[in-house]
Formats: sequence, C-alpha cells, structure tokens
Amino acid sequence: MKAAVYYENGPPSVLKYEDVEDPACLPEGILIDVEAVSIEGGDTLNRARGELASRPHIVGYQAAGTITEVGEKVKNFKPGQRVTTVNMHGSHAEKRSVFAQTAWAVPDGMDIKTASAIPVPFGTAHDCLFEFGRLQKGETVLIQAGASAVGLAAIQLAKRAGATVIATASSKEKLDKLHEYGMDHGINYQTQDLVAETMRLTDNRGVDVVVDPVGGPTLQKSILALGYRGRVSTVGDAGREDALMDLSTLKAGNRSITGVFLGAEIFTDRVYKNIEKMIGEIAKGELKIVLDKSFALKDAAAAHEYIESRKAFGRVTLIP
Repeated sequence: MKAAVYYENGPPSVLKYEDVEDPACLPEGILIDVEAVSIEGGDTLNRARGELASRPHIVGYQAAGTITEVGEKVKNFKPGQRVTTVNMHGSHAEKRSVFAQTAWAVPDGMDIKTASAIPVPFGTAHDCLFEFGRLQKGETVLIQAGASAVGLAAIQLAKRAGATVIATASSKEKLDKLHEYGMDHGINYQTQDLVAETMRLTDNRGVDVVVDPVGGPTLQKSILALGYRGRVSTVGDAGREDALMDLSTLKAGNRSITGVFLGAEIFTDRVYKNIEKMIGEIAKGELKIVLDKSFALKDAAAAHEYIESRKAFGRVTLIP
C-alpha cells in the first residue's frame, strides 16, 4: 500500500509518500480500506517530536473507510461496512488495522470525510467539559483555540448544555464564524489581553471551566481566567511550548486543573457509547463537523504545513 511516512522527527517536509507493507488484521480487530483521514493536532505534534513506533513510521489517530477483513474474534462488524476508527498511529495510509473496540459504524448517508473527523475531537471535548470539567447548566466556559476541531466541538456541546460560551481565536474572521456554532463572546488572543477581557465579560467573576488544548504559556492565562472553584481541562500542547504555570495561583480560589487524554480511556464502554451517541447526533444534524480543506494523501506534507500555518478553520483531511 501507499502511505505518508517518515524516518525521523522534524518539519512537514520529513513526510514521504512511499510503498510500505500492508497491515495485518488482528484477531480482535478489523482491516479497512481508508477513504478519508482526519489530521489531528496530535498527528502534527507526533511528527515533530513524538516517538516512532517503527521506521518508517505512519502517523495518525483517525481514519474512516470500508472494512475489508474482520478478525476471528470480532462479532459486531462485517466486511463491506463503513466505519470511522481511532488508533495511536497508522491513519496516513491506504489501509489500516485497528481493534474493533476503537471503530464505530458510519450511519447511512453520512459523508466519509465527516465521519473521519468525529471520535477524537468530540470525545475529547465532551470529556474536557463534563467528565473532568463538570460543567453545569448556567455556568460559563472559556474555550481556547475555538477554531480548532476540539474547540468547535466544545463550543457546540457547551452551548447545548446551557452554558455561556467564551472562545478565543487569532483573528476577527475566525471569531465571526464561531458565533454560528454557539459562541456568545469572542476574544482575539493576538490583540486582546485574555485574562482582562475574560474578567470584563464575566463582571470580574471569572469562568467556571476552561478547555485548553494549547498549553505552554497560555495555560497560566487559563488558570488566571478562572473564578471561584473554577476548573481547567488541559488537553494537548498545540502551542508547542513548555507549560509555564504557577500552581500557587490555584489555591486562592480553590481552583483545580486536570490533564485530559482520551486515549487513556478509549477502550472503556463509557467512551465508546459516548462517541457512538455523538456520531448519531451529527448524522441527525444536531451537532456539526466543520471541514476546512482536503489534500491528497501524497500531499500529506503540504497538509501538515497548512495546519501549522494556523489558517485552518476546522479539520483538514487527507484522501488516499
């Protein structure tokens, strides 16, 4: 099969389009022909500095396609079914092998690119808001990087839950678009003081929950934007800088911070059923997947470069 691979960490240019050996179907798994790859923020981070499981390495969390083979221990899938899948790596390829526990049926009529972009951002956003952020109706949430896939998912989920939603983005154009998905107030982090503006918008009370997929120096600003008993869910390191935070700033307001990694509970019934439910809600139009641009698999390097330019609004996909 063809795949976008690399032999060492580095910039997008390390990605090469090459022939590699087809993956094998596991007894507990399925093998799919990949039809769409959703490039996750973690994919670009792993390419830049993550561990290589093999050389050459195929990066990638999410991909959707059609099942071509089913392992002997799998009873809930069959060849010919369309599924969206998650794994720690291997999405940037024409074929993919995953455990059946990290595959979800794609509803009839759903676009395969849409399906490819659901599990990780929506599963992550839901955990950040509710499982660990404990967001309640009537509370206020600050969502950093609102135009990212996790950000867009979190905005919709928080608004649906009855929260007041504040989100950040790097331009007025992005903030204007975010209103369509449920954002009540926007903060341009390039031109505005995030903490001061958050306090202004909340009458100096601060927010109840922050979803922070950026990390780095932004994480300290997220803490300072909290109100009494406020909670930060920190997920990912999109900013690519070391986290700089003063934990003593949590104490005065009985604030808390929790690290969130969907992969740590991806094999649980809770996460599986939660993602399955949101796939159904997206199929019904109750929630939306926002797709930006599509690239051919052979142009994976250009796709990664585009993502890192921070021009994207929503998810970027690869098509084998």
